[in-house]
Amino acid sequence: MAQYTPSYKPNGKEIAVIETSKGTIKVQLQGKDAPIHVGNFVELAQKGFYDNLKFHRFVDGFVIQGGDPNTRDLDPDQVIAASRNPFGGLGTGGPGYTIKEEYTTNPHNSHEDGALAMARSRNPNSAGSQFYLCLGPQHALDSGYTVFGQTIDGLDVVKSLRVGDVIKHITIENANKE
Repeated sequence: MAQYTPSYKPNGKEIAVIETSKGTIKVQLQGKDAPIHVGNFVELAQKGFYDNLKFHRFVDGFVIQGGDPNTRDLDPDQVIAASRNPFGGLGTGGPGYTIKEEYTTNPHNSHEDGALAMARSRNPNSAGSQFYLCLGPQHALDSGYTVFGQTIDGLDVVKSLRVGDVIKHITIENANKE
């Protein structure tokens, strides 16, 4: 799969406003520390890529994960059913490209409670659109997954999310104009 470099160049002030079926989460994106990941996330959000996707993975006290386009046409109950099946196909979708890892270059790559990071396969350079939010500190992930944001409002919403909950829309505040 082709490696993608986003054209969007972060200014370091971007805030992702993630509207979910459980409420709104605000995440300060870390564009100076992880410019490829933030640029990619901003571009996907601005295109509406995340609209109506569902969270497909929840591990209590660990992470809530979303961003798989394979959940777009499923209703929440179908996502819940598919998440129980290891062959359900969830967790395998992406934008059609991958991005380069930045956990080796990000000086603040710390999985704190509420951190926003990119999911990937075994290949370090395989992230695309799937992201997760930490449910408590997860420092065992620091050396293998890129953190690109930190929740600044709505941590209670993050902690209430479960499989099947909907990502209604993601808006990026303070983004550079095209």
